[in-house]
Amino acid sequence: MLGYLAKRLIFMIPLLLGITIICFAVMHLAPGSPTDLETQMNPRASVEMKQRLIKMYDLDKPLYEQYLLWLKKIAFFDLGTSFSQDRRPVAQKILERLPITILLNVLSLLIVIAVALPIGVLSAVHRNSLFDKIAGIFVFIGFAVPTFWLALLLMILFGIHLGWLPISGIRSLNYEYLPPVASFWDFIKHLILPVLLSAFGGLAGLSRYMRANMLEVIRQDYILTARAKGLSERQVIYKHALRNALLPVITILGLSVPGLIGGSVIFETIFAIPGMGQLFYMAVMARDYPVVMGILFIGAVLTLLGNLLADVSYALADPRIRVS
Repeated sequence: MLGYLAKRLIFMIPLLLGITIICFAVMHLAPGSPTDLETQMNPRASVEMKQRLIKMYDLDKPLYEQYLLWLKKIAFFDLGTSFSQDRRPVAQKILERLPITILLNVLSLLIVIAVALPIGVLSAVHRNSLFDKIAGIFVFIGFAVPTFWLALLLMILFGIHLGWLPISGIRSLNYEYLPPVASFWDFIKHLILPVLLSAFGGLAGLSRYMRANMLEVIRQDYILTARAKGLSERQVIYKHALRNALLPVITILGLSVPGLIGGSVIFETIFAIPGMGQLFYMAVMARDYPVVMGILFIGAVLTLLGNLLADVSYALADPRIRVS
């Protein structure tokens, strides 16, 4: 297993380089320049000032030289310096916002796993039952309703009309003056809508995948053999069928990492959550290339690690893969 992990980690290096090259090229194809906000919006900005900014940002160099300079910094774990007026290190800006993004994504993923897997298993075991039909309706609604539109509706309902939940930020303005329990509950209330909406789309897809996999597995001969041996239905389903049905689901969960990061951009912008997704959106609008590349680089690393984790989970779920 250790040799397999080492080989996969080595193969991740050229793949990561290819991802960064494509991201770097596409980013520079977008219209606009990092100097536009500082020169076009400033009536006192001269042509010489714009040229000095271009030289300071190394934008006067060919594109491949800019990429090599960025790659050289990455080799020393340096994500560069932001083009924004604060001129802060990119790593510092990302680390400030990364914890809340990880918290949102982990909570939504846990909800998806805890709810979608039982729904899929029960729908397959009780096929064509009332529960299966209701779950199917829920799935179609989940696929059809745009989550950003649903977010706006729920913000109007629970935040404005009912006043039950806050609709922006992660803390209230007076949270510093609240007692510990009230401050914690205030933080939880700010997370309810973003986390539930982030998990909503994943629930529909994963429950359908789980149902289809379970239906295929319970038709296999070894399931009939397990039942013929006198095992209880609970043992047959949850000990023999479930582990084999989880293999395709593990792949989907591993590939869901970039989707979670992409969803963070939407939800953190809508709910004004100071996370990595909001930082990415602001960096794209300002053409802050170092921040954009830093976030894309971290997202690529997390995606590759998610795929590696899915492969390792295969071995834990299926002993046959472990032996081979």
